[in-house]
Amino acid sequence: MALLLALETTTTNCSVALWKDEKLIDLIEDRTPGYSHAELLHTFIQKIIEDNGFSLKSLDAVAISKGPGSYTGLRIGVSAAKGLCYALDVPLIAIDTLEALAMQYNKETHGEVDKVISCLDARRMEIYAGFYSVNSKSDTGLTTIKPVEALIIESNSFQDEKRQRLLFLGEATSKLSEKIESKDNFTFVEAQPSAKEVGILAMRKYKISDVEDVAYFEPFYLKDFKLG
Repeated sequence: MALLLALETTTTNCSVALWKDEKLIDLIEDRTPGYSHAELLHTFIQKIIEDNGFSLKSLDAVAISKGPGSYTGLRIGVSAAKGLCYALDVPLIAIDTLEALAMQYNKETHGEVDKVISCLDARRMEIYAGFYSVNSKSDTGLTTIKPVEALIIESNSFQDEKRQRLLFLGEATSKLSEKIESKDNFTFVEAQPSAKEVGILAMRKYKISDVEDVAYFEPFYLKDFKLG
């Protein structure tokens, strides 16, 4: 019976989930604007553990949303996860942020689509984008089409796919909707990554011992950090 703590800090959503095997036990999130992770993350971790009758020593693994996303958010989340893994001597599991975000796709809520494009803001007219086809035979219901990319959004972006039903899911959807001119088959849904989906993917990795080297693990920034 595995007890797993999942952390998501790549956007302004400070999110902590507690999973026991295939069951989500609890989820604590704060989605207020601005990055309050430094103040809230460790408080949320302690609260979710204690409120559910466990101690930190009960944990079997810690999962972290590895990016891409906010540089500050990633550093805070990864530092917390690595610190717990060192202190408790438990494995670290890293989950692709955009894959976890794409898992918020729900056929009943969002309708039939051909592809899910999860997207996070990457400053100015850029986004971080993950590309997934809907596949009922996949464990997650999605299949990765190509690696995560940092894209500059233009008026003709995604026009080679305009005949397909695309769901854009993430915090960069307003930027996309305003910029893209031809979008009749496109649906734009605002969303933020959550530790809930991070935990789903992490439990699958835990079962096959797909874990990270805590000493050498670094966030997936995708782009170099620049001031301004």
